[in-house]
Amino acid sequence: MSNELYADGIGEITITGTIVRIDLMSLSATDRDANNNPKPVFRQRIIMPVDAFANAVDLMQKALGGLVESGAVRRIGDMPAAAAADIQTVQAGASNASPNFN
Repeated sequence: MSNELYADGIGEITITGTIVRIDLMSLSATDRDANNNPKPVFRQRIIMPVDAFANAVDLMQKALGGLVESGAVRRIGDMPAAAAADIQTVQAGASNASPNFN
């Protein structure tokens, strides 16, 4: 049997030279923020060379394309203008905690 790890998302991606570190996070079952939302907590780190990261991104883009084709997810560009504007407004208010993207 293989080990599995669930993650709610990626907390941070750090690139140092030829090494990429991807921090996986999940929402805490016990810790809450000021709005009573679960706090994201670090769970595990994936470390890989840059070329493996580039291959992984390519593979994920292909998987996303399949999800879009099947209708499982929609891209913002495919939505009506008003709905896309609402999503972009909400995202603009959110700050990325990673120093790599600020």
